[in-house]
Formats: sequence, C-alpha cells, structure tokens
Amino acid sequence: MNDVFSWLENTWLAEAVRSTAYLYPVLESVHIIGIALLVGPAAVFDLRLLGIGRGVFRVTTAANYLLRLSHIGFVIAATTGVAMFLPGANLIADRGSAPWKLGLILIAGLNILIFHRRTYRGVAEWDTNEPPPIAAHLAAVVSLTTWTGVAIAGRLLAYT
Repeated sequence: MNDVFSWLENTWLAEAVRSTAYLYPVLESVHIIGIALLVGPAAVFDLRLLGIGRGVFRVTTAANYLLRLSHIGFVIAATTGVAMFLPGANLIADRGSAPWKLGLILIAGLNILIFHRRTYRGVAEWDTNEPPPIAAHLAAVVSLTTWTGVAIAGRLLAYT
C-alpha cells in the first residue's frame, strides 16, 4: 500500500495542495463546513426517527429537506477530505485513527443503504403520529454514533 500512497503524494493535486499558500487551511475550513452540513441535518433527522418532533412534522418532510443538505455536505466533506489526504497519504494512513475513520464512514454508509432500501420503504405507515419502527430507531442510533465517531477519528488524525 505504501507504493499507492507514495503515488498519491506525487499527484498534481497533492503537489498543488502542498505548494499553494493557504490552500490547506482553506480546505480544512471548507471541510468543516461540509461536516456541519452532513452531520447537522442528519442528526436532526435521526432525532426525528427517535421520536422528537413526532406530530410536529412528518418523517418524509424531514427527509426531503434535511437529507438533501446532508448529501451536499457529504460531497463537500469527501472532496476536501481527499484533497487534504493526498499530500500526506503515507503519514495519515499510518495514524491509528485512520482505519477507524474509514471504517466508521463505511458503517454509516451501509446503515444509510439498509435504512433507505428496507425501513424507509414503509414510511407511509409511521410518517406522522405513529412511532417509527425499531429498525428506524436502530438506524438513527447507528447514524448518530458513527458520524460522531467519524468526527472524533478525523480530529485524532492530527495527533495519533
């Protein structure tokens, strides 16, 4: 894998990030905005799945507005994350928190896939005043836990 990481470190994008004044801190700032747009709306949606706001707004209404923002945030965070990874790929890949961050992102993605392919298909039955099924509660807890873990592991990349 070191050969792959070394190759990544020598790409034109890695060199641009490394050699352009203030580009890395700008990427970090935009990355944080992307994380906020990803995790904030997702957390609010998860809380709705856990019953907060039941009777106030529909699950589908929350999904239509909040999850679109989360998708935008994911694209921003993923794009800037890759750009920040490239210049120091070997160093970052050796950090103890790197596999945790990647693993938690994969778990979060799998959770989203399972939720939307299975649980959310029956949303008409529990969209308004009915409590969401246990599977929706579980998806919300997994989502809240994994995205929190991703944020923590991401910060630990600078230290561990």
